[in-house]
Amino acid sequence: MLEFLWPWAFLLLVALPLLRLTLPRKSNPQTALTVPSVDDFRFKDQLRSMLVSGRRWWRLLLLLLAITALVTALARPQWSGDPVALPTEGRDMFLAIDISQSMQQQDMRLNGRDVTRLSALKHVVKPFIEEREGDRLGLIVFGTGAYVYVPLTSDVKTVNRLLQETPVGIAGGQTAIGDTLGLAVKRLLDRPIEHRILILMTDGSHNSGVLTPEEAIDLAVEANVRIHTIGLGSERVNGNYFGSNRYFRRQSFMDTDNLENIASKTGGKFFRATDTNSLERVYDQIMLLEPVIQDPETLRPIKSLVHWPLLLASFLFSYLWWSRR
Repeated sequence: MLEFLWPWAFLLLVALPLLRLTLPRKSNPQTALTVPSVDDFRFKDQLRSMLVSGRRWWRLLLLLLAITALVTALARPQWSGDPVALPTEGRDMFLAIDISQSMQQQDMRLNGRDVTRLSALKHVVKPFIEEREGDRLGLIVFGTGAYVYVPLTSDVKTVNRLLQETPVGIAGGQTAIGDTLGLAVKRLLDRPIEHRILILMTDGSHNSGVLTPEEAIDLAVEANVRIHTIGLGSERVNGNYFGSNRYFRRQSFMDTDNLENIASKTGGKFFRATDTNSLERVYDQIMLLEPVIQDPETLRPIKSLVHWPLLLASFLFSYLWWSRR
């Protein structure tokens, strides 16, 4: 978009003619020449008058154009581009998602129907990720092993899209909590120490991997990684008997003591989510605990165009000076 930094300079285009009109004209009396007859001069005078008149108007037009170009340069024209988002110093946050086979259990309710734990988790985490503009988010999926599914990035839309496409079971059927913590700590080590955050979501207990949760906790404390843990899953199971739905209480395999220990020793908090509504409240609380530091800033690139009218004015004035000789 074309803009002028000093648009008031165009007032000079009106002020200069007014100034010329108000100044008194300089009188230039000429001595009369007495000749016997002027017939010999008439044709030459008419021809000279036509040439001089045409040349005068042409020079006047070039002069006006040169003055306009000079005033335009004085108004400092510039071209403003589209806004560009600037990187912000937000938090570095990994989301660790349990995708073991137990996450396929249909004990969560969403829009009046039973859904899997992973489906409910995806539904709740989606708006949470969308609100983290300005942060760098990463995604770790874990089961028998732990894997970085999405490295830390400011592209929260990509993180959300890949999370929604994540299936159950691709990382194995067990739960490697210790290795997951160790992998997150390793990836956060080169980030600013005050903004290292991990949110661990699981429905089970540690039963796989090389690192124990206690060893991983020590690494997290040393690296100043704050860990929030979420225990996900209902304690009831839906059974369909003779055409009727009945819910039964079952034994939970979730090690809540271990999740509480991880959170408390690393400066985070432990949350228990037994249904979709409570899971939404958990993420609301995490948003309060880890608010977005600042709104993303934008920069509108500006390109100066002063040199173009200035070059035109210089050329025209030079031509007028040269042609008067």
